[in-house]
Amino acid sequence: FHDSSVIPDGAEISSYLFRDTPKRYFFVVEEDNTPLAVTVTPCDAPLEWKLSVQELPEEASGEGSEPLEQQKQQITNEEGTELFSYKGNDVEYFVSSSSPSGLYQLDLLSTEKDTHFKVYATTTPESDQPYPELPYDPRIDVTSLGRTTVTLAWKPSPTASLLKQPIQYCIVINKEHNFKSLCAVEAKLSSDDAFMMAPKPGLDFSPFDFAHFGFPSDNNSGKERGFLKSSSKFGRQTSSKPRVDLHKVCIGNKNIFTVSDLKPDTQYYFDMFAVNTNTNMSTAYIGTFARTKEEAKQKTVELKDGKVTDVFIKRKGAKFLRFAPVSSHQKVTFSVHSCLDAVQIQVRRDGKLLLSQNVEGVRQFQLRGKAKAKYLIRLKGSKKGASMLKILATTRPNKQAFPSLPEDTRIKAFDKLRTCSSVTVAWLGTQERNKFCIYKREVDDNYNEEQKKREQNQCLGPDTRKKSEKVLCKYFHSQNIQKAVTTETIRGLQPGKSYLLDVYVIGHGGHSVKYQSKLVKTRKFC
Repeated sequence: FHDSSVIPDGAEISSYLFRDTPKRYFFVVEEDNTPLAVTVTPCDAPLEWKLSVQELPEEASGEGSEPLEQQKQQITNEEGTELFSYKGNDVEYFVSSSSPSGLYQLDLLSTEKDTHFKVYATTTPESDQPYPELPYDPRIDVTSLGRTTVTLAWKPSPTASLLKQPIQYCIVINKEHNFKSLCAVEAKLSSDDAFMMAPKPGLDFSPFDFAHFGFPSDNNSGKERGFLKSSSKFGRQTSSKPRVDLHKVCIGNKNIFTVSDLKPDTQYYFDMFAVNTNTNMSTAYIGTFARTKEEAKQKTVELKDGKVTDVFIKRKGAKFLRFAPVSSHQKVTFSVHSCLDAVQIQVRRDGKLLLSQNVEGVRQFQLRGKAKAKYLIRLKGSKKGASMLKILATTRPNKQAFPSLPEDTRIKAFDKLRTCSSVTVAWLGTQERNKFCIYKREVDDNYNEEQKKREQNQCLGPDTRKKSEKVLCKYFHSQNIQKAVTTETIRGLQPGKSYLLDVYVIGHGGHSVKYQSKLVKTRKFC
């Protein structure tokens, strides 16, 4: 911080004020008709300041003049001519193309709190231009708005486009208000004791990790448009202090930027500063604010007692279903048939979580009932791809929608029993008597596992198959689970050909479940 009361010509100084304690600075203009510019930047608190001038004592100019300190002593008690005064927290300046010689004094006061500020005075404003110039339209435009993203665009500073000076743009995002200066931002970032600490070089533009504001705490450096470019902590942040809802990121000389990882339906304030990287001095564009879009409202599907509902879920998506039994009930049964990959099911009764499970194939869950209870079911899809499933909710325990399945739904082919025109296969059943139908389809020799996987939708029933592909249907079960196995020989096949075999088990309600497809090949020579 600057601790002398003399302001140097052509250099920005940083200093501080204690509340209600005025401070006075001096500088000398030695010749009449000298251009003069004075800029005062408040940091985080409004200031009252005034600029006045007094004539220099006659003997003060020229050779052998008294030191400035002695001149000050002589005239400190006199009030000079006031040239300009201001009260507020804007960056404000006094400019004159022709000023008289004299001793200029700048008086500053903060009535609100201890604060710090910056002052810049020059007698060569035309050639200095330390602050980046703003374009003729200094507004920030919001060009697109999403639920978690906002895209901002602005016109370049003429200092960069015309004078080719090194300018970088720094964006500041927060949820409270716009900022008038970059030093106000830094004061907020480094909390209440900022005015007691000199800024450390190199830390002025370090973004810091900001998890609870809605920005992820993992390092997002791979995302070009991402909001967090670095997870380095801001230098003066201490763990004992609450974190401020404020983030700053400098993006070089681009004129468009997408802020991401925001919260939906939340108002944010955006400020843009052009920073001259040679002088580290900055100018504020006119800030803006925008509200991110709301989350799309999730439609809730009503389940009817005992009726199967088909559900489609996008990759990584979720669906909500509601079941409100009409009659009083002791138990509720949820039957879920996941047609493709595993899905996650969560069931809440009147807000209380009763069940959270991953489901592959067919699963049945029985939950204790409660009078007038309402059940909310959340189904979460797979990360691999879209999910399809069938779900049934019922208060009638004997109402079985889907056929029961063995744990292993593979079809086994007996290699030694292969001939040029037939294959023999086996599959498991259950203790419950069900109808099984087997279908065959000739496929190319280059038919692979990937194609097979695409056809693994367990919910597509025999009604989607050609009649010519049907081999036979049969009923079987066994009270002894170890013996619930059946074999079948499929005849009339062509030598050296590949076939895809499918077994469907059909339940009492007419709903079917497909076993895992099996690829078989007949012998070429017999």
